Amino acid sequence: MPMFAVTSQLGIDLLNVAYLIAAVLFILGLKGLGKVKTARRGNALSALGMLVAAVATFFHLTGGTAISLLWVIPALLLGAAIGTVMAVKVKMTGMPQMVGLLNGFGGLASLLVATGDYANSWRKIWLIEESHLLVAHAIDHLFSWDGQAAVGLATLIGGVTFTGSIMAFGKLQGTRWAPDHAVQFPGQKAVIAALLALSLLLTLVLMVWPGAGWALLLIALLALVLGVLLVVGIGGGDMPVVIALLNAYSGLAASMAGFALGNFALIITGALVGASGLILTSIMCKAMNRSLANVLFGGVGAAPSGGGHTSGTAGSGGTHRAFSAEDAALVMEASQSIIIVPGYGMAVAQAQHAVKELADELHKRGKVVQYAIHPVAGRMPGHMNVLLAEAGVAYDTLLDLEHANPQLAMADVALVIGANDVTNPAARYDTGSPIYGMPILDVDKARQVFVIKRSMSPGFAGIQNQLYFTPNCGMIFGDAKKIVTELMNELEQI
Repeated sequence: MPMFAVTSQLGIDLLNVAYLIAAVLFILGLKGLGKVKTARRGNALSALGMLVAAVATFFHLTGGTAISLLWVIPALLLGAAIGTVMAVKVKMTGMPQMVGLLNGFGGLASLLVATGDYANSWRKIWLIEESHLLVAHAIDHLFSWDGQAAVGLATLIGGVTFTGSIMAFGKLQGTRWAPDHAVQFPGQKAVIAALLALSLLLTLVLMVWPGAGWALLLIALLALVLGVLLVVGIGGGDMPVVIALLNAYSGLAASMAGFALGNFALIITGALVGASGLILTSIMCKAMNRSLANVLFGGVGAAPSGGGHTSGTAGSGGTHRAFSAEDAALVMEASQSIIIVPGYGMAVAQAQHAVKELADELHKRGKVVQYAIHPVAGRMPGHMNVLLAEAGVAYDTLLDLEHANPQLAMADVALVIGANDVTNPAARYDTGSPIYGMPILDVDKARQVFVIKRSMSPGFAGIQNQLYFTPNCGMIFGDAKKIVTELMNELEQI
């Protein structure tokens, strides 16, 4: 029985019906999230499903006297308060970091639930005041190999997810203890493989010998170390894939915790999150033309120790051309079709609202304005879409990679705002480049290209963008929000 609560069969049946309703809402929510126009409804349906599952579990537990309201109510209020503050205070530019943290908290919760369930089962066996029925359930649970396998895997995956997500948060936040470049050392892959193999071996020990609590403790410690090693060796350029993968891990950990508890809601929810996260990870890897193993262990995204090339000619085979906002405004005024290509630089400068105002001004002048969105632009999947949606950009003006490239080839102007590696033509022809073969936005095929960037420093892949040295490209140096505002002001004066 779920949670070993002493309830009637009718109560258990009602609980399972509630879980089934929640599962249906989760599936409908995921379906809605697959399209921009139905994303809000999908999010609402998913939230409703979670509410149904949480309320049903709450009344099931308290009705069976399995847990005291003295602990539940304060925890609910504290969690709700923290979630509300995060939702209100965290800016859209901080969404990747917040997603990373939430993935980590999910992993930690699964780890604590699994280890707590293991300890609670032994408590029921050793405390003589417990009823014989509860003791019998605890013995059956502890001495089933599948139950111990679930406990061990939930602890392993949850621990990896927690520390891995904390490292991802640090890299995205730009902290000193988690640099955004890949940190690797000789034998790192062998150490990771050894830790993983040892953790799985200890899980097997726990399955054969349920009383080996020390094995569960070691699994937790090894998992925490493994999470750090898996993410610290990955560069900032691969963070979108890492975020998607950690999201999948958090779902798998929750599903394993559900098996440990016998809770159908956790099993279903975790499986849905894990499967959707793995699918998204696969899509992101395809967008970067790399295997998942290459992302995890390849070290792509490490910037050179010297900070990369900063001059106009270093490593480029040419020189860049600097333009002013006035120059760009004159060209845009004489153009008909303009495609804006946003990147992480737009997010850092919080320039999305200024970009929307510039697009509105161009639209008033009869220009056709669209946005080209690369799947891995920014620091998490859909990062640019979220920022532009916040600024009120119409959904039908957002073009994905497949639809954007044909339009770029016919565009009069491509305005690149803080995007780097995803516009680098070297991905097409330079076999020695770390981004070789990665599908890119073909901005270099536009009649005229303007790139708004703070400097000539390379992106997360640590290489110079060959786009900047093509004859049809002009560089406008400065803060993205400031430059876009200047562009709009110059247009108004023409």
